[in-house]
Amino acid sequence: MTDGGKKYIGAIDQGTTSSRFIIMNHEGEIVSSYQLEHRQIYPEPGWVEHDPVEIWQRTSECILGALRTGNIQPQDLAAVGITNQRETTVVWNPKTGEPWLNAIVWQDTRTAEICNNLAKEGGQDRFREKTGLPLATYFSGPKIKWILDHYPAVKEAALRGEAIVGTIDSWLIWRLTGGNRGGVHVTDVSNASRTMLMNLSTGEWDEEILRVLGIPREMLPEIRPSSDDQVYGYTSVDGPFGYAIPVSGDLGDQQAALFGQACFNVGEAKNTYGTGCFLLLNTGEKIVSSKHGLLTTVAYRIGKEPIIYALEGSVAIAGSLVQWVRDNLKLIKEAKEISDLAATVSNSGGVYFVPAFTGLFAPYWRSDARGIIIGLTHYVTSAHFARAVLEATAYQTRDIFEAMNKDSNIKLTTLKVDGGMVVSEPLMQFQADILGIPVTRPRETQMTAVGAAFAAGLAVGFWKNRGELKDYWQAYKRWEPAMPEEERERLYAGWKKAVERSFHWV
Repeated sequence: MTDGGKKYIGAIDQGTTSSRFIIMNHEGEIVSSYQLEHRQIYPEPGWVEHDPVEIWQRTSECILGALRTGNIQPQDLAAVGITNQRETTVVWNPKTGEPWLNAIVWQDTRTAEICNNLAKEGGQDRFREKTGLPLATYFSGPKIKWILDHYPAVKEAALRGEAIVGTIDSWLIWRLTGGNRGGVHVTDVSNASRTMLMNLSTGEWDEEILRVLGIPREMLPEIRPSSDDQVYGYTSVDGPFGYAIPVSGDLGDQQAALFGQACFNVGEAKNTYGTGCFLLLNTGEKIVSSKHGLLTTVAYRIGKEPIIYALEGSVAIAGSLVQWVRDNLKLIKEAKEISDLAATVSNSGGVYFVPAFTGLFAPYWRSDARGIIIGLTHYVTSAHFARAVLEATAYQTRDIFEAMNKDSNIKLTTLKVDGGMVVSEPLMQFQADILGIPVTRPRETQMTAVGAAFAAGLAVGFWKNRGELKDYWQAYKRWEPAMPEEERERLYAGWKKAVERSFHWV
Protein backbone atom coordinates (compact mmCIF):
# COMPACT_ATOMS: atom_id res chain seq x y z
CA MET A 1 0.00 0.00 0.00
CA THR A 2 1.62 3.20 -1.18
CA ASP A 3 -1.02 5.88 -0.68
CA GLY A 4 0.21 7.47 2.53
CA GLY A 5 -0.92 4.58 4.73
CA LYS A 6 -4.61 5.21 4.05
CA LYS A 7 -6.76 2.31 5.17
CA TYR A 8 -9.76 2.19 2.84
CA ILE A 9 -11.23 2.60 -0.63
CA GLY A 10 -14.77 3.90 -1.14
CA ALA A 11 -17.10 2.93 -3.99
CA ILE A 12 -20.45 4.26 -5.15
CA ASP A 13 -22.70 1.59 -6.65
CA GLN A 14 -25.57 3.45 -8.32
CA GLY A 15 -28.03 0.85 -9.59
CA THR A 16 -31.42 0.80 -11.28
CA THR A 17 -33.45 0.55 -8.09
CA SER A 18 -31.05 1.77 -5.40
CA SER A 19 -27.79 3.49 -4.56
CA ARG A 20 -25.13 2.05 -2.27
CA PHE A 21 -21.81 3.22 -0.87
CA ILE A 22 -19.29 0.66 0.33
CA ILE A 23 -15.99 1.03 2.15
CA MET A 24 -13.39 -1.68 1.58
CA ASN A 25 -10.16 -2.48 3.38
CA HIS A 26 -6.86 -3.57 1.86
CA GLU A 27 -7.77 -7.27 2.22
CA GLY A 28 -10.72 -6.80 -0.13
CA GLU A 29 -13.34 -6.99 2.64
CA ILE A 30 -16.34 -4.65 2.77
CA VAL A 31 -16.18 -3.08 6.23
CA SER A 32 -19.16 -0.73 5.88
CA SER A 33 -22.08 -0.34 3.50
CA TYR A 34 -25.21 1.80 3.25
CA GLN A 35 -28.02 1.48 0.71
CA LEU A 36 -31.17 3.44 -0.19
CA GLU A 37 -33.82 2.90 -2.86
CA HIS A 38 -35.09 5.59 -5.24
CA ARG A 39 -38.38 5.94 -7.12
CA GLN A 40 -39.20 4.23 -10.40
CA ILE A 41 -41.24 6.63 -12.53
CA TYR A 42 -43.57 5.24 -15.24
CA PRO A 43 -45.18 8.22 -17.04
CA GLU A 44 -46.48 6.11 -19.96
CA PRO A 45 -46.55 2.40 -20.91
CA GLY A 46 -42.99 1.32 -21.76
CA TRP A 47 -41.46 4.51 -20.35
CA VAL A 48 -39.14 4.29 -17.33
CA GLU A 49 -37.57 7.35 -15.67
CA HIS A 50 -35.50 8.33 -12.65
CA ASP A 51 -35.10 11.70 -10.96
CA PRO A 52 -31.33 12.54 -11.24
CA VAL A 53 -31.52 14.96 -8.29
CA GLU A 54 -33.07 12.24 -6.12
CA ILE A 55 -30.29 9.84 -7.19
CA TRP A 56 -27.64 12.41 -6.21
CA GLN A 57 -29.36 12.99 -2.85
CA ARG A 58 -29.64 9.25 -2.14
CA THR A 59 -25.99 8.73 -3.13
CA SER A 60 -24.90 11.54 -0.79
CA GLU A 61 -26.96 10.03 2.05
CA CYS A 62 -25.39 6.61 1.40
CA ILE A 63 -21.87 8.09 1.56
CA LEU A 64 -22.63 9.75 4.90
CA GLY A 65 -24.43 6.61 6.15
CA ALA A 66 -21.55 4.25 5.35
CA LEU A 67 -18.95 6.57 6.92
CA ARG A 68 -21.12 6.91 10.03
CA THR A 69 -21.95 3.18 10.25
CA GLY A 70 -18.30 2.18 9.92
CA ASN A 71 -17.10 5.02 12.16
CA ILE A 72 -14.68 5.97 9.37
CA GLN A 73 -13.27 9.41 8.59
CA PRO A 74 -13.29 10.61 4.94
CA GLN A 75 -9.57 11.35 5.14
CA ASP A 76 -8.96 7.61 5.68
CA LEU A 77 -10.14 6.91 2.10
CA ALA A 78 -7.33 6.62 -0.47
CA ALA A 79 -9.72 7.02 -3.43
CA VAL A 80 -13.32 6.71 -4.58
CA GLY A 81 -14.59 4.57 -7.47
CA ILE A 82 -17.97 4.56 -9.11
CA THR A 83 -20.11 1.99 -10.87
CA ASN A 84 -23.51 2.68 -12.31
CA GLN A 85 -26.58 1.49 -14.14
CA ARG A 86 -25.47 1.78 -17.75
CA GLU A 87 -27.27 3.39 -20.73
CA THR A 88 -29.54 5.45 -18.44
CA THR A 89 -29.26 8.97 -19.86
CA VAL A 90 -29.23 12.37 -18.13
CA VAL A 91 -29.15 15.84 -19.72
CA TRP A 92 -28.38 18.74 -17.40
CA ASN A 93 -27.39 22.41 -17.37
CA PRO A 94 -23.73 22.70 -16.31
CA LYS A 95 -24.24 26.33 -15.31
CA THR A 96 -27.12 25.70 -12.86
CA GLY A 97 -26.63 21.98 -12.13
CA GLU A 98 -30.32 21.32 -12.86
CA PRO A 99 -31.43 18.39 -15.09
CA TRP A 100 -33.46 19.40 -18.12
CA LEU A 101 -35.77 16.41 -17.60
CA ASN A 102 -35.86 13.08 -15.77
CA ALA A 103 -33.23 10.49 -16.66
CA ILE A 104 -34.41 8.03 -19.32
CA VAL A 105 -33.66 4.54 -17.93
CA TRP A 106 -32.03 1.71 -19.90
CA GLN A 107 -35.27 -0.33 -19.78
CA ASP A 108 -37.28 2.47 -21.44
CA THR A 109 -38.71 1.63 -24.91
CA ARG A 110 -39.80 5.08 -26.17
CA THR A 111 -37.03 5.12 -28.80
CA ALA A 112 -38.47 2.12 -30.71
CA GLU A 113 -39.58 4.32 -33.64
CA ILE A 114 -36.16 6.03 -33.83
CA CYS A 115 -34.43 2.63 -33.90
CA ASN A 116 -36.83 1.34 -36.59
CA ASN A 117 -36.24 4.43 -38.75
CA LEU A 118 -32.46 4.13 -38.36
CA ALA A 119 -32.68 0.46 -39.37
CA LYS A 120 -34.33 1.36 -42.69
CA GLU A 121 -30.81 2.00 -43.97
CA GLY A 122 -28.43 -0.84 -43.13
CA GLY A 123 -30.79 -2.86 -40.93
CA GLN A 124 -30.61 -3.54 -37.20
CA ASP A 125 -26.84 -4.05 -37.44
CA ARG A 126 -26.24 -0.67 -39.13
CA PHE A 127 -23.69 0.44 -36.48
CA ARG A 128 -22.67 -2.99 -35.14
CA GLU A 129 -19.31 -3.17 -36.92
CA LYS A 130 -18.19 0.06 -35.25
CA THR A 131 -19.98 -0.19 -31.89
CA GLY A 132 -20.56 -3.92 -31.31
CA LEU A 133 -24.25 -3.14 -30.68
CA PRO A 134 -27.48 -3.68 -32.62
CA LEU A 135 -30.02 -0.87 -33.01
CA ALA A 136 -32.13 -1.25 -29.86
CA THR A 137 -34.02 0.90 -27.38
CA TYR A 138 -31.55 -0.28 -24.71
CA PHE A 139 -28.70 2.10 -25.63
CA SER A 140 -28.09 5.78 -24.85
CA GLY A 141 -27.56 7.21 -28.35
CA PRO A 142 -31.21 6.91 -29.48
CA LYS A 143 -32.32 8.26 -26.07
CA ILE A 144 -30.22 11.41 -26.60
CA LYS A 145 -31.67 11.80 -30.11
CA TRP A 146 -35.21 11.42 -28.68
CA ILE A 147 -34.54 14.20 -26.14
CA LEU A 148 -33.12 16.54 -28.79
CA ASP A 149 -36.04 15.78 -31.13
CA HIS A 150 -38.71 16.36 -28.45
CA TYR A 151 -37.13 19.22 -26.48
CA PRO A 152 -36.05 21.98 -28.91
CA ALA A 153 -35.00 24.10 -25.88
CA VAL A 154 -32.40 21.44 -24.98
CA LYS A 155 -31.03 21.46 -28.52
CA GLU A 156 -30.70 25.25 -28.44
CA ALA A 157 -29.16 25.14 -24.94
CA ALA A 158 -26.59 22.56 -26.11
CA LEU A 159 -25.30 25.04 -28.70
CA ARG A 160 -24.90 27.64 -25.91
CA GLY A 161 -23.05 25.19 -23.66
CA GLU A 162 -26.04 24.98 -21.32
CA ALA A 163 -26.94 21.32 -21.92
CA ILE A 164 -24.53 18.43 -21.47
CA VAL A 165 -25.32 14.72 -21.44
CA GLY A 166 -23.99 11.58 -19.84
CA THR A 167 -24.78 8.28 -18.25
CA ILE A 168 -25.29 8.24 -14.46
CA ASP A 169 -21.55 7.90 -13.77
CA SER A 170 -20.93 11.21 -15.57
CA TRP A 171 -23.72 12.94 -13.64
CA LEU A 172 -22.41 11.72 -10.26
CA ILE A 173 -18.72 12.39 -10.98
CA TRP A 174 -19.66 15.91 -12.13
CA ARG A 175 -21.60 16.49 -8.89
CA LEU A 176 -18.90 14.89 -6.70
CA THR A 177 -16.12 17.03 -8.16
CA GLY A 178 -17.87 20.36 -7.68
CA GLY A 179 -20.88 20.47 -10.00
CA ASN A 180 -21.41 23.95 -11.46
CA ARG A 181 -18.30 25.11 -9.59
CA GLY A 182 -15.76 23.18 -11.63
CA GLY A 183 -17.15 19.63 -11.85
CA VAL A 184 -15.43 17.41 -14.42
CA HIS A 185 -17.47 15.98 -17.30
CA VAL A 186 -16.04 12.50 -17.95
CA THR A 187 -17.07 8.90 -18.50
CA ASP A 188 -15.03 5.74 -18.81
CA VAL A 189 -14.53 3.62 -21.89
CA SER A 190 -16.83 0.82 -20.60
CA ASN A 191 -19.80 3.16 -20.11
CA ALA A 192 -19.06 4.96 -23.40
CA SER A 193 -19.17 1.61 -25.21
CA ARG A 194 -22.85 1.29 -24.18
CA THR A 195 -24.02 4.51 -25.81
CA MET A 196 -23.86 3.22 -29.43
CA LEU A 197 -21.81 6.37 -30.10
CA MET A 198 -18.29 5.07 -29.40
CA ASN A 199 -16.03 3.36 -31.92
CA LEU A 200 -14.81 0.15 -30.26
CA SER A 201 -11.48 0.14 -32.11
CA THR A 202 -10.45 3.70 -31.23
CA GLY A 203 -12.19 4.15 -27.87
CA GLU A 204 -13.40 7.58 -29.09
CA TRP A 205 -16.77 9.09 -30.04
CA ASP A 206 -17.61 8.24 -33.65
CA GLU A 207 -18.15 11.42 -35.69
CA GLU A 208 -20.23 9.69 -38.39
CA ILE A 209 -22.70 8.18 -35.91
CA LEU A 210 -22.98 11.51 -34.06
CA ARG A 211 -23.81 13.16 -37.38
CA VAL A 212 -26.46 10.57 -38.28
CA LEU A 213 -28.12 10.95 -34.86
CA GLY A 214 -27.74 14.73 -34.80
CA ILE A 215 -25.90 14.78 -31.46
CA PRO A 216 -23.44 17.68 -30.90
CA ARG A 217 -20.02 16.38 -29.82
CA GLU A 218 -19.79 19.26 -27.31
CA MET A 219 -22.56 17.72 -25.19
CA LEU A 220 -20.66 14.49 -24.54
CA PRO A 221 -18.18 13.75 -21.74
CA GLU A 222 -14.47 13.05 -22.25
CA ILE A 223 -13.78 9.29 -22.47
CA ARG A 224 -11.20 8.14 -19.91
CA PRO A 225 -9.71 4.77 -18.81
CA SER A 226 -11.71 2.74 -16.25
CA SER A 227 -8.84 2.90 -13.75
CA ASP A 228 -6.69 5.98 -14.20
CA ASP A 229 -3.65 7.13 -12.25
CA GLN A 230 -4.29 10.50 -13.90
CA VAL A 231 -7.33 10.78 -11.61
CA TYR A 232 -10.59 12.22 -13.00
CA GLY A 233 -10.75 14.83 -10.26
CA TYR A 234 -11.15 15.29 -6.49
CA THR A 235 -14.29 15.30 -4.38
CA SER A 236 -15.45 18.79 -3.51
CA VAL A 237 -14.94 19.92 0.09
CA ASP A 238 -18.54 21.17 0.20
CA GLY A 239 -19.86 17.79 -1.00
CA PRO A 240 -20.84 14.74 1.10
CA PHE A 241 -17.21 13.80 1.90
CA GLY A 242 -16.25 17.29 3.07
CA TYR A 243 -12.72 16.43 2.00
CA ALA A 244 -10.74 16.23 -1.27
CA ILE A 245 -10.42 12.55 -2.25
CA PRO A 246 -9.21 11.29 -5.67
CA VAL A 247 -11.97 9.94 -7.93
CA SER A 248 -10.01 7.42 -9.97
CA GLY A 249 -12.16 4.43 -10.99
CA ASP A 250 -15.28 4.24 -13.17
CA LEU A 251 -16.94 1.18 -14.70
CA GLY A 252 -20.38 0.30 -15.96
CA ASP A 253 -21.99 -2.01 -13.43
CA GLN A 254 -21.56 -5.27 -15.36
CA GLN A 255 -17.97 -4.53 -16.34
CA ALA A 256 -17.37 -3.66 -12.68
CA ALA A 257 -18.70 -7.07 -11.64
CA LEU A 258 -16.37 -8.76 -14.18
CA PHE A 259 -13.48 -6.75 -12.69
CA GLY A 260 -14.56 -7.52 -9.11
CA GLN A 261 -14.79 -11.23 -9.94
CA ALA A 262 -11.14 -11.00 -11.08
CA CYS A 263 -12.02 -12.27 -14.57
CA PHE A 264 -8.81 -10.80 -15.96
CA ASN A 265 -7.93 -13.70 -18.28
CA VAL A 266 -9.38 -14.54 -21.69
CA GLY A 267 -12.23 -17.05 -21.33
CA GLU A 268 -13.22 -16.12 -17.77
CA ALA A 269 -16.90 -15.26 -17.31
CA LYS A 270 -19.34 -14.03 -14.69
CA ASN A 271 -23.10 -13.61 -14.39
CA THR A 272 -24.66 -10.87 -12.26
CA TYR A 273 -28.20 -11.42 -11.00
CA GLY A 274 -29.64 -7.99 -10.26
CA THR A 275 -32.58 -6.03 -11.66
CA GLY A 276 -31.58 -7.55 -14.97
CA CYS A 277 -29.16 -10.38 -15.58
CA PHE A 278 -25.82 -9.94 -17.31
CA LEU A 279 -23.35 -12.58 -18.46
CA LEU A 280 -19.91 -11.28 -19.57
CA LEU A 281 -17.00 -13.19 -21.09
CA ASN A 282 -13.50 -11.67 -21.23
CA THR A 283 -12.17 -11.87 -24.83
CA GLY A 284 -8.94 -9.96 -24.15
CA GLU A 285 -7.60 -7.43 -26.65
CA LYS A 286 -9.65 -9.09 -29.40
CA ILE A 287 -12.96 -7.63 -30.59
CA VAL A 288 -15.21 -10.69 -31.10
CA SER A 289 -18.23 -9.98 -33.29
CA SER A 290 -21.39 -11.86 -32.35
CA LYS A 291 -23.47 -13.82 -34.82
CA HIS A 292 -25.83 -15.11 -32.13
CA GLY A 293 -27.44 -12.02 -30.64
CA LEU A 294 -24.78 -11.00 -28.11
CA LEU A 295 -23.19 -7.59 -27.65
CA THR A 296 -19.52 -6.85 -28.20
CA THR A 297 -18.49 -4.39 -25.51
CA VAL A 298 -15.53 -2.94 -23.66
CA ALA A 299 -14.66 -4.82 -20.46
CA TYR A 300 -12.24 -2.22 -19.06
CA ARG A 301 -9.11 -0.20 -19.72
CA ILE A 302 -6.31 0.29 -17.21
CA GLY A 303 -4.38 3.54 -17.72
CA LYS A 304 -2.57 3.53 -21.04
CA GLU A 305 -2.84 -0.24 -21.54
CA PRO A 306 -4.83 -1.57 -24.53
CA ILE A 307 -8.61 -1.85 -24.17
CA ILE A 308 -9.86 -5.24 -22.94
CA TYR A 309 -13.08 -6.41 -24.64
CA ALA A 310 -15.93 -8.73 -23.71
CA LEU A 311 -18.96 -10.50 -25.10
CA GLU A 312 -22.14 -9.77 -23.19
CA GLY A 313 -25.60 -11.20 -23.02
CA SER A 314 -28.24 -9.16 -21.20
CA VAL A 315 -31.57 -10.17 -19.71
CA ALA A 316 -33.92 -7.24 -19.08
CA ILE A 317 -36.02 -8.78 -16.29
CA ALA A 318 -34.48 -10.89 -13.49
CA GLY A 319 -34.63 -9.55 -9.91
CA SER A 320 -37.21 -6.99 -11.03
CA LEU A 321 -39.57 -9.93 -11.77
CA VAL A 322 -39.42 -10.86 -8.07
CA GLN A 323 -40.16 -7.22 -7.18
CA TRP A 324 -43.12 -7.30 -9.57
CA VAL A 325 -44.49 -10.43 -7.89
CA ARG A 326 -44.08 -8.66 -4.52
CA ASP A 327 -45.44 -5.23 -5.45
CA ASN A 328 -48.02 -5.92 -8.17
CA LEU A 329 -49.31 -9.41 -7.35
CA LYS A 330 -48.75 -9.16 -3.55
CA LEU A 331 -47.84 -12.86 -3.57
CA ILE A 332 -44.98 -12.21 -1.13
CA LYS A 333 -44.23 -9.42 1.34
CA GLU A 334 -40.44 -9.44 0.98
CA ALA A 335 -38.34 -10.44 -2.03
CA LYS A 336 -36.43 -13.09 -0.06
CA GLU A 337 -39.67 -15.00 0.66
CA ILE A 338 -39.89 -16.23 -2.93
CA SER A 339 -37.00 -18.67 -2.40
CA ASP A 340 -38.60 -20.15 0.70
CA LEU A 341 -41.89 -20.58 -1.16
CA ALA A 342 -40.17 -22.09 -4.22
CA ALA A 343 -38.18 -24.50 -2.03
CA THR A 344 -41.40 -26.20 -0.86
CA VAL A 345 -41.76 -27.89 -4.28
CA SER A 346 -39.23 -29.79 -6.38
CA ASN A 347 -40.23 -28.30 -9.76
CA SER A 348 -42.46 -25.68 -11.38
CA GLY A 349 -45.29 -28.10 -12.12
CA GLY A 350 -44.86 -27.55 -15.86
CA VAL A 351 -45.22 -23.75 -15.62
CA TYR A 352 -42.98 -21.41 -17.62
CA PHE A 353 -42.86 -17.64 -17.05
CA VAL A 354 -41.37 -15.59 -19.92
CA PRO A 355 -40.91 -12.09 -18.44
CA ALA A 356 -40.82 -10.12 -21.70
CA PHE A 357 -42.37 -7.04 -20.07
CA THR A 358 -40.43 -4.68 -22.34
CA GLY A 359 -39.54 -7.20 -25.04
CA LEU A 360 -36.69 -9.71 -24.95
CA PHE A 361 -32.98 -8.84 -24.89
CA ALA A 362 -30.14 -11.23 -25.80
CA PRO A 363 -30.04 -13.43 -27.75
CA TYR A 364 -33.49 -12.72 -29.24
CA TRP A 365 -33.71 -8.89 -29.41
CA ARG A 366 -37.50 -8.99 -29.85
CA SER A 367 -39.20 -5.72 -28.95
CA ASP A 368 -42.51 -7.27 -30.15
CA ALA A 369 -42.47 -9.90 -27.38
CA ARG A 370 -44.49 -9.52 -24.17
CA GLY A 371 -44.64 -11.47 -20.92
CA ILE A 372 -46.50 -14.79 -20.77
CA ILE A 373 -47.21 -17.47 -18.17
CA ILE A 374 -47.86 -20.83 -19.81
CA GLY A 375 -48.44 -24.43 -18.75
CA LEU A 376 -51.06 -23.72 -16.07
CA THR A 377 -53.16 -26.64 -14.77
CA HIS A 378 -55.30 -27.26 -11.68
CA TYR A 379 -52.23 -28.84 -10.07
CA VAL A 380 -50.27 -25.58 -9.95
CA THR A 381 -49.92 -23.74 -6.62
CA SER A 382 -48.34 -20.43 -5.60
CA ALA A 383 -45.17 -22.42 -4.80
CA HIS A 384 -44.95 -23.73 -8.38
CA PHE A 385 -45.51 -20.19 -9.61
CA ALA A 386 -42.72 -18.90 -7.34
CA ARG A 387 -40.38 -21.54 -8.70
CA ALA A 388 -41.26 -20.65 -12.30
CA VAL A 389 -40.39 -17.01 -11.50
CA LEU A 390 -36.90 -18.01 -10.30
CA GLU A 391 -36.37 -20.52 -13.10
CA ALA A 392 -37.09 -17.82 -15.71
CA THR A 393 -33.77 -16.15 -14.80
CA ALA A 394 -31.86 -19.46 -15.07
CA TYR A 395 -33.40 -20.28 -18.46
CA GLN A 396 -32.58 -16.84 -19.84
CA THR A 397 -28.99 -17.32 -18.63
CA ARG A 398 -28.84 -20.64 -20.49
CA ASP A 399 -29.97 -18.85 -23.68
CA ILE A 400 -27.01 -16.47 -23.38
CA PHE A 401 -24.64 -19.27 -22.38
CA GLU A 402 -25.45 -21.20 -25.58
CA ALA A 403 -24.88 -18.10 -27.74
CA MET A 404 -21.59 -17.33 -26.00
CA ASN A 405 -20.20 -20.80 -26.60
CA LYS A 406 -21.03 -20.51 -30.32
CA ASP A 407 -19.59 -16.99 -30.77
CA SER A 408 -16.38 -17.40 -28.80
CA ASN A 409 -15.58 -21.08 -29.44
CA ILE A 410 -14.71 -21.12 -25.73
CA LYS A 411 -16.57 -23.82 -23.81
CA LEU A 412 -17.23 -22.39 -20.37
CA THR A 413 -16.58 -24.95 -17.65
CA THR A 414 -17.65 -22.93 -14.62
CA LEU A 415 -19.63 -19.76 -13.98
CA LYS A 416 -18.82 -17.13 -11.34
CA VAL A 417 -21.98 -15.51 -10.02
CA ASP A 418 -22.84 -12.41 -8.00
CA GLY A 419 -25.68 -9.99 -7.31
CA GLY A 420 -28.65 -9.94 -4.97
CA MET A 421 -30.33 -13.09 -6.29
CA VAL A 422 -27.39 -15.45 -5.62
CA VAL A 423 -28.57 -15.90 -2.03
CA SER A 424 -31.44 -17.98 -3.48
CA GLU A 425 -30.55 -21.65 -3.01
CA PRO A 426 -33.27 -22.98 -5.40
CA LEU A 427 -32.21 -20.56 -8.15
CA MET A 428 -28.48 -21.31 -7.90
CA GLN A 429 -29.00 -25.08 -7.84
CA PHE A 430 -31.37 -24.91 -10.80
CA GLN A 431 -28.84 -22.69 -12.63
CA ALA A 432 -26.12 -25.32 -12.22
CA ASP A 433 -28.60 -28.03 -13.27
CA ILE A 434 -29.88 -26.30 -16.42
CA LEU A 435 -26.34 -25.31 -17.53
CA GLY A 436 -24.74 -28.63 -16.60
CA ILE A 437 -21.67 -26.92 -15.11
CA PRO A 438 -20.67 -25.82 -11.57
CA VAL A 439 -21.74 -22.37 -10.36
CA THR A 440 -19.41 -20.54 -7.93
CA ARG A 441 -20.24 -17.64 -5.64
CA PRO A 442 -17.55 -15.48 -3.98
CA ARG A 443 -17.50 -14.29 -0.38
CA GLU A 444 -18.87 -10.87 -1.34
CA THR A 445 -22.03 -10.93 -3.48
CA GLN A 446 -22.11 -7.23 -4.45
CA MET A 447 -19.28 -7.48 -6.95
CA THR A 448 -20.25 -4.35 -8.91
CA ALA A 449 -19.21 -2.24 -5.92
CA VAL A 450 -16.12 -4.42 -5.34
CA GLY A 451 -15.04 -3.91 -8.96
CA ALA A 452 -15.37 -0.13 -8.70
CA ALA A 453 -13.31 -0.18 -5.50
CA PHE A 454 -10.66 -2.39 -7.14
CA ALA A 455 -10.42 -0.02 -10.15
CA ALA A 456 -10.08 3.09 -7.95
CA GLY A 457 -7.55 1.48 -5.60
CA LEU A 458 -5.42 0.12 -8.43
CA ALA A 459 -5.16 3.64 -9.90
CA VAL A 460 -3.69 5.21 -6.76
CA GLY A 461 -1.41 2.32 -5.76
CA PHE A 462 -3.60 1.08 -2.90
CA TRP A 463 -3.19 -2.34 -4.58
CA LYS A 464 -0.08 -3.11 -6.63
CA ASN A 465 -1.53 -5.00 -9.59
CA ARG A 466 -4.31 -7.29 -10.83
CA GLY A 467 -2.46 -10.33 -9.51
CA GLU A 468 -2.89 -9.01 -5.98
CA LEU A 469 -6.62 -8.45 -6.63
CA LYS A 470 -6.96 -12.03 -7.90
CA ASP A 471 -5.57 -13.26 -4.59
CA TYR A 472 -8.44 -11.56 -2.74
CA TRP A 473 -11.12 -13.38 -4.76
CA GLN A 474 -12.35 -16.30 -2.64
CA ALA A 475 -14.91 -18.95 -3.58
CA TYR A 476 -17.53 -19.06 -0.84
CA LYS A 477 -20.02 -21.58 -2.19
CA ARG A 478 -20.25 -23.96 -5.16
CA TRP A 479 -23.28 -25.66 -6.68
CA GLU A 480 -22.71 -28.83 -8.73
CA PRO A 481 -25.18 -29.93 -11.42
CA ALA A 482 -27.32 -32.85 -10.25
CA MET A 483 -29.97 -33.07 -13.00
CA PRO A 484 -29.89 -35.92 -15.56
CA GLU A 485 -28.99 -34.73 -19.07
CA GLU A 486 -32.30 -35.97 -20.56
CA GLU A 487 -34.39 -33.96 -18.07
CA ARG A 488 -32.20 -30.87 -18.55
CA GLU A 489 -32.79 -30.87 -22.30
CA ARG A 490 -36.52 -31.65 -21.96
CA LEU A 491 -37.04 -28.68 -19.62
CA TYR A 492 -34.98 -26.36 -21.82
CA ALA A 493 -36.93 -27.40 -24.94
CA GLY A 494 -40.12 -26.45 -23.06
CA TRP A 495 -38.63 -23.04 -22.29
CA LYS A 496 -37.73 -22.44 -25.97
CA LYS A 497 -41.30 -23.30 -26.92
CA ALA A 498 -42.66 -20.84 -24.34
CA VAL A 499 -40.35 -18.06 -25.58
CA GLU A 500 -41.64 -18.51 -29.14
CA ARG A 501 -45.21 -18.08 -27.86
CA SER A 502 -44.28 -14.61 -26.53
CA PHE A 503 -43.28 -13.27 -29.98
CA HIS A 504 -45.44 -11.06 -32.27
CA TRP A 505 -47.60 -9.70 -29.43
CA VAL A 506 -47.09 -5.98 -30.10
